[in-house]
Parts: sequence; C-alpha cells; structure tokens
Amino acid sequence: MTIARVTEADLPELLPLLRAYCDFYEVSPSDEALLAMCRELIADPEKEGVQLIARAADGRAIGFATVFWTWSTSDAARLGVMNDLFVAEDARGSGAAEALISACAAECARRGARRLSWQTAPDNLRAQAVYERVGGRREQWLDYWLPAAG
Repeated sequence: MTIARVTEADLPELLPLLRAYCDFYEVSPSDEALLAMCRELIADPEKEGVQLIARAADGRAIGFATVFWTWSTSDAARLGVMNDLFVAEDARGSGAAEALISACAAECARRGARRLSWQTAPDNLRAQAVYERVGGRREQWLDYWLPAAG
C-alpha cells in the first residue's frame, strides 16, 4: 500500500471515492464542486491543506483523507483538521485507514501543526474503533452550524 498527496492525475480515480464518501453522509455536492475543492488543495497545500490518496499494492485507489489547516486559540497553535477519511468498502480492514491517519499526522508535523483533530458521527462505531486503535482521544464537544449570511 502507498499513501501520497493527491495530484491532478489522481482526480479521475479519486472522484468515485469522494462520491462514495458523500453518499455515506447522504450529501450531494456536484462533481464539479468536489473537483474544484481538490484543485484548490493541490494548488496551495501550505495555505489550504492536503489531500492524500491510498493505493493498494496493485495501484488501485482505495481511500483518501483530507486535512485542512486552521488555528486554535486554546492551543495558541496551528492545527490540522482531518475533515475526511474514507476507505472503499472492499478495502476496509486492510490497514488503509490507519495508514492514512498516520500520513495525516505526519503532514501536520511537517507543517508545524501542534495536533491533528477530527470528528465522526456518534453512530459510526467502525470508525470509532479505528480511531481508538490508533490512539485517538475522544472529545465531548457538540457541533453547531449556520448558513453563511448573504
């Protein structure tokens, strides 16, 4: 298995994984919007964040992770937020999720971020098992959101 930063050449294989991720969360951004986001990350990984792709030994794309850069006042430091982690169903249990998380943490260290954080749905028990296996620490925050005022 290999983990690498996403490049323009990866986008045709990445898009079906992005779509499967969105389907899992029952959301439906357009393919064009998903690809535009990926291209922003490719264009400016130091400012925006990085997207990683996992490939099986045969070269097939099997998963991805996305880390966005932000700041935390309570840490007085830069953080990496793993906004996305997805492994294709037929590749789950292969170690791809753990490898992607490790690569995300390495990207955070390289960027000077103090820590990597992420969230998952309360009922996503399979993901929680992976996160606990890699040593993730559970937080107890509630998420809120508003649409942007326009």
